Amino acid sequence: MAYTQNHGGRVIVLFLLFLLALYQFWAVGFTGFAVVASIPAVLLFIYLAIKGKDTLFWYIFTMNYFVMGLQRYGFIPLPITVVMVLPQIFLLMVLVFTNRPTKSSLLNPMSIGIALWTFYLILQVFNDTCGLPLSIGDWLMNMNFFALYFIIAFAIVNKVVNTPGHIMRFLRLTAYFSIAAAFWAWRQQTFGWDSAENAWLMGGAMRTHIIGGSIRYFSFFSDAANFGCNMGAVAVAFYILGLTSKLRKDKILFLIAAAASTYGFFVSGTRSGLMCFIVGGALYLILSKSFKLTIFAAVMGGLFLFFMMGTTIGQGNMQIRRMRSAFDSDDASKNVRDINKEALAKYLKDAPFGMGININEESIPAFNKFKVVYETSNDSTYVFFWQRTGIVGVYIFAFMNILILLGGSFVTLFRLQNKMCKGIAAAFCCAFLAIQAGGYANHILLQYPNLILFYGGMAIVYLLPAIEKDFIAYEDNYIAIQEEKKRLRLEKKKQSRVKTWFSWK
Repeated sequence: MAYTQNHGGRVIVLFLLFLLALYQFWAVGFTGFAVVASIPAVLLFIYLAIKGKDTLFWYIFTMNYFVMGLQRYGFIPLPITVVMVLPQIFLLMVLVFTNRPTKSSLLNPMSIGIALWTFYLILQVFNDTCGLPLSIGDWLMNMNFFALYFIIAFAIVNKVVNTPGHIMRFLRLTAYFSIAAAFWAWRQQTFGWDSAENAWLMGGAMRTHIIGGSIRYFSFFSDAANFGCNMGAVAVAFYILGLTSKLRKDKILFLIAAAASTYGFFVSGTRSGLMCFIVGGALYLILSKSFKLTIFAAVMGGLFLFFMMGTTIGQGNMQIRRMRSAFDSDDASKNVRDINKEALAKYLKDAPFGMGININEESIPAFNKFKVVYETSNDSTYVFFWQRTGIVGVYIFAFMNILILLGGSFVTLFRLQNKMCKGIAAAFCCAFLAIQAGGYANHILLQYPNLILFYGGMAIVYLLPAIEKDFIAYEDNYIAIQEEKKRLRLEKKKQSRVKTWFSWK
């Protein structure tokens, strides 16, 4: 305060320079002046990040959810790498160099799986399948995209979200953000697309978002497939959390988020969203070890399948019609994907390690047979990795995810005793399997906000046994506060009745 009083003119000039830098980034991109003018803001950001590491994480977590929507509306004048990736790398470096303590061992099935996948990608530098010159720049860029993001999601969540309070904030923010995403889809469905969304659709997205008279709503996500799969996965998690939470306010919040997310995956028109929900729910039947719940789910599931496959009820609704096509073996779009996979299999049988991630894919010459592989639509994260890292790579990637899930399920079943902790672990495991089902059918696993949300969630699962006692104390404290508020309300109500009776007398 004293500095601004004595040097107010300098502060105003620096602030104006920063605003001018932002305008230049937005209007003309990177220029020398814009970079120089933004240096004071960057230094301030670094200082605040070092002083408040937790705050930087919550900035990353929030931007991770909204960055695609903000970019669509032109609110982010910088490349997403600058806005998202650099802060994550910087936070990871700060956490490492400041020796931020961890509550549990970093050596677990998740870290082993990610390390194995990363090691395979490092070996990809020697892949010469396409016969093209090695590009270290492209290899490093793909290493960031294919491996570093997983490492960051695991490491920073493990280092920061390692207290009961932070875990509950992680869950509550996800619930609020999911409700906001569902609300935005409702706005699109009720009032239509705004100018920014229309411009995005006219830019080429219309082809995949208006299909045979069915409209697929995408909220502020990258596309409808990403939105629908995310909503299907988090819906499962929030139903589980709503069932297992003892804290009344959280129970209500999670159930509202679950209902909103269910609405979200239906209006997305993404059949995979429904599959995500079904797969995640099926895993919970195993983790819950509840015979009654299994019988109830089997009956409800049977009725749902009969509704979808054995009737035409609701066929006039475009979303129901779209979801019903998930059970149609003759659906045209599903058949196109199968045809693409068959075509890729013919070319990739000679490339067990894929085209490689150490080349500039766009420079593959037309006479090279792997040009066809590059140009064939993948429609799936697993097919995407199959193209680039081969059948060996996709098996290692699948093994990494299976290892993460099995380890997390083991923690849920055998290492946790507290009902709330088991509920949180089960919710993350079911959501993780659900988003994997979405990634098998759509190219969404590497899209925002899924990496930090679901892989970070699994990092929390492995952390829970080490802080279960802290969680019990946290839960008991909140329950005590909840009961005290309930007691005070009852006393106040009783006193008001007594006053009413005396006034009547």
